[in-house]
Amino acid sequence: MVNKVILIGNLGKDPEVRHLDNGAAVAKFSLATNESYKDKSGEWVQSTEWHNIIMWRFLAERAEQYLKKGSSIFVEGKLTHRKYQDKDGVDRYVTEVVANNFRMLDRREGSSSSVPGGFPSAEDAPAPYQETKVQTAPAISGTTTASAGTVTSQSVGEVEDDDLPF
Repeated sequence: MVNKVILIGNLGKDPEVRHLDNGAAVAKFSLATNESYKDKSGEWVQSTEWHNIIMWRFLAERAEQYLKKGSSIFVEGKLTHRKYQDKDGVDRYVTEVVANNFRMLDRREGSSSSVPGGFPSAEDAPAPYQETKVQTAPAISGTTTASAGTVTSQSVGEVEDDDLPF
């Protein structure tokens, strides 16, 4: 069985990062994805969906360090649902994406090089242009081990072209 979510969108606000009593960091933020389509009358309509994103430990620390409102990112994770009671005792249901990987898609301002996890641009190509293998941008990821309840994190590394969903 598979529970995998892949989103590319923009942050609606800066990540809210908290540190739990055990020292683990957790980041929460909203991510907007856009879709354009033609309606019955042939007019273009743009639809925006908002997704609640949760990042734990290593990823939360990286989110706090690099992500800001408006940042464009690629997020990979799993879909979760939870139920809680609000202050009035009413049951509330929340759907969230628990991220296990993210990649920044923005370029750092005032720099000709890509941000950690960003894509190279035409300006980054060697001159004169020769056919060379373009390295893919590093991904920032963390994985959990369910049996031990601990998190191991991969350091920033290479991602193969075959790992991209497009």
